[in-house]
Amino acid sequence: MSPMYTTRVVRHVPAPPHAVYRILTDPDAVAAWRVPAGMTARVHTFEAREGGSFRISLSYDDPSGAGKSGGHTDTYRGHFARLVPGALVVEVFAFETGDDALRSTMTMTTTLTAADGGTDVEIRHEGVPDAIPRRDNELGTRMALDNLARLAGEWQSPEPE
Repeated sequence: MSPMYTTRVVRHVPAPPHAVYRILTDPDAVAAWRVPAGMTARVHTFEAREGGSFRISLSYDDPSGAGKSGGHTDTYRGHFARLVPGALVVEVFAFETGDDALRSTMTMTTTLTAADGGTDVEIRHEGVPDAIPRRDNELGTRMALDNLARLAGEWQSPEPE
């Protein structure tokens, strides 16, 4: 078993917890926000219920980007371990890879807390393999949360009449 670490990133999002939760559990929304700059997401499977499975690929837009799953792609699969509407999403997943250094099972816990007219979103990654640089994990998480905040703002906009 390779050494692992935990990261924690928090971002304020300008939407109430129930709206943020909807974005966390909608496959089209996930494809739009949970992707770092320079990559494109594709959601293959997404069953947003406890025990439901998901499989997502992130592909580098730059052909020189090397993916963890071969080619230019990082594909991960897992399941929803816990879902508490408006409050909590716990996902357990692993990369599809032949590289033992990257193959450990990780847990991502997203906690939503109402604060200042919006939501404080905390994403905690546990069991991240040391083969993934900590700064890359934290940067990717910050980029994704920036996307989430932008999307939440758009979802909160009043519907045009």
